[in-house]
Amino acid sequence: MTLEDVAAARRHSHAFDDGNPLAERNTSRAMWLTIIMMIVEISGGWIYNSMALLADGWHMSSHALALGLAVFAYACARRLATDRRFAFGTWKIEILAGYTSAILLLGVAALMAFQSIERLITPLPIHYSQAIVLAVIGLAVNLVCAWLLRGHHDHDHAHGSAQHAAHAHGHTHHHDLNLRSAYLHVLADAATSVFAIIALVGGMVWGARWLDPLMGIVGAILVSIWAIGLLRDTGKVLLDAEMDAPVVEEVREVIAVCDPTAIITDLHVWRVGKGKFSCVLSLVTYSRLCADDFREQLAIHEELVHVTVEATSVPLSPVPG
Repeated sequence: MTLEDVAAARRHSHAFDDGNPLAERNTSRAMWLTIIMMIVEISGGWIYNSMALLADGWHMSSHALALGLAVFAYACARRLATDRRFAFGTWKIEILAGYTSAILLLGVAALMAFQSIERLITPLPIHYSQAIVLAVIGLAVNLVCAWLLRGHHDHDHAHGSAQHAAHAHGHTHHHDLNLRSAYLHVLADAATSVFAIIALVGGMVWGARWLDPLMGIVGAILVSIWAIGLLRDTGKVLLDAEMDAPVVEEVREVIAVCDPTAIITDLHVWRVGKGKFSCVLSLVTYSRLCADDFREQLAIHEELVHVTVEATSVPLSPVPG
């Protein structure tokens, strides 16, 4: 075997994530449904001079923008998958979209809170019948969108070997965070509709006009909690803050079992796809094992898709006297 043959056998693609075609299609459908509903609400508000319709229509526009951002990220990640400028693939385009979407979600929550407090201080007359019909239609559209975006992307990660079975664990890092961001926007809109229906019915039946802005504040708090969680998860990936992931300890365990004399001097692990990691490892050892031997043992963990090992063999010092 020539040197060229050995080199060719070691070359591999850096497109570590296969994308999510079904999620891309369904997010696109949800986006168009949201845009249609937004246009209907804004047009109805303009024609019938209803501030409730106009406000909800413009509120929906922020979610349409977020869904459009998610679709754009899927398309970019897919089309640039073979672009060699991306050292570890284009998956983080989706994560960046999710992070941006979370910031938009915080903006929506802030706007909801501001408008609700304003309504508490300065109540306005509410057209209950019209607003309830609108809220019910909006909820129906959001439930359809939520059904489209339901992602079964959480699963336990199982490996075939007996050695790994002894250390089996359920990985929770297989989320499609771009899909999750789109889902949260739809869920936030659905929650807003539910709270609005409760408040409007209460106001119409019991005359409790304060229920409407109060439910708006409750909704803003709930949306903020979701947005902060999404910011935390996407920010962790963007900043490569993965050294607390279970796979890091698994790397240490494999090295300890493979060569008890080995000392890890440098270890870097970061995510390059849904449930997929890259690993750079340096170690010193008294044994004659080479870097390929350690890399072969680490192959037991199939979530490690790009592994670089540097092994330095140190001569065993003679025992004094």
